[in-house]
Amino acid sequence: MTGPAAPAGSPAAPADRPDTPAPAARVAASAPPGDVADRATVGFRSRYAGEPTGRWAAPGRANLIGEHTDYNDGFVLPFALPLRTVVAAAPGPDDQWTVWSELSGEAVTFTAADASEPGRVGGWAAYVAGVVWALRAAGHRLPGARLAVASDVPLGSGLSSSAALEAAVLAALVDLGGLDLPAEQQPRLAQRAENDYVGAPTGIMDQSAVIRCRAGHALFLDCRDESVEHIPFDLDAAGLAVLVVDSRAPHRHADGEYASRRASCEQAAALLGVAALRDVPADGLTEAWERLPDDEIRRRVRHVVAENQRVLDTVALLRAGRVREVGPLLTASHASMRDDFEITVPEIDTAVEAALAAGAWGARMTGGGFGGCVLALVDADGADPVAAAVTAAYARRGFTAPGHVTVRPSGGVTRLD
Repeated sequence: MTGPAAPAGSPAAPADRPDTPAPAARVAASAPPGDVADRATVGFRSRYAGEPTGRWAAPGRANLIGEHTDYNDGFVLPFALPLRTVVAAAPGPDDQWTVWSELSGEAVTFTAADASEPGRVGGWAAYVAGVVWALRAAGHRLPGARLAVASDVPLGSGLSSSAALEAAVLAALVDLGGLDLPAEQQPRLAQRAENDYVGAPTGIMDQSAVIRCRAGHALFLDCRDESVEHIPFDLDAAGLAVLVVDSRAPHRHADGEYASRRASCEQAAALLGVAALRDVPADGLTEAWERLPDDEIRRRVRHVVAENQRVLDTVALLRAGRVREVGPLLTASHASMRDDFEITVPEIDTAVEAALAAGAWGARMTGGGFGGCVLALVDADGADPVAAAVTAAYARRGFTAPGHVTVRPSGGVTRLD
């Protein structure tokens, strides 16, 4: 789940978003023009007057279904996006790291001492320092490095800009240092950077998705044992596409509300005598309700238990090649987030309603809530009409015009050269 703190970009931003909305257009419209990898190289040359050793790219991610299930030891089904964060990097002085961000135009230098404990490096650079800290805490010897970051993953949209930054930096440092760190171990380390250094209470889904996804597939992740299965998600064969709509809604109390939902789930698990809500079966929900003290906590539990089942049902349909039939599950997931978990906002609900009215097979909010993006499963030739319908609905409500992009499942973090 995308956490509330700010990734690479705005050093002063208190949350994972730019201070003002970007102009209406595509989701990535606020990024500078040109290929993101080329921009990272140009930034490296300009900042360091030399050539990078290599470039590493990590994608943003959308979660097809399975929201707020990750920290409940449940199931999620994300897929990687073609939008990427790229890090151009080269070795630097020992025990010193300098990172430059295209979005802020700022370079931050920190030492091993600065990265020795959480809180020593703040702002967007904390995500980079957190990766250095987590690697060193795991016993890895790291070379110093010079890094330049460029990104097409929009901030504050629920598409995991922070995890993309962490994964790209991690991949660069692992390669530069010649470290033995298998891919299956990298998501947990990146999560440690975000949880324990930055202080964002995210689950394991985002880091797993941006590191381990495969093109043309969704990643079926068991958040308890971190086992994965790559589920075919062949939109082209089904004549479908996924439309991602950036709501451009300002995040409303996201930090405290996210923590509140997590605390409610942990409280409910304790009351029910289970390790996590994943252990409450769908057919045991009625019994569980009778043991909970009030309606609010019951509704929180209902969302998590039902959402886990929706993930399993979606996986079964995708395995059978019945892609179109997952639409109603996406819509049911949104209704649950709106009514039981109470994490949507008017812009998000408007986008979902307009997309469905315009012919989407299903639509839901994706991400932690209180803003962010909506994804809609649409016919391949229906993405533009659905996007236009959402934009028109926003205009009628007086909302800031949304952004949009049509996406297909992409691959995880990789070295480009």
